[in-house]
Amino acid sequence: MGSFSVWHWMIVLAVVLLLFGRGKIPELMGDVAKGIRSFKNGLSDDTAGSAEKKS
Repeated sequence: MGSFSVWHWMIVLAVVLLLFGRGKIPELMGDVAKGIRSFKNGLSDDTAGSAEKKS
């Protein structure tokens, strides 16, 4: 019941590749990166806007 072995991870990787295909995974990672980038931009815009309001 300990940690997963290398064989467990290889089986999980094979199942993920079968479900999503090779082209879909980079597309998903790109979408995640865009979401994180827009979230960071929103936070920086909010911080800059609140700093301007205080001045």
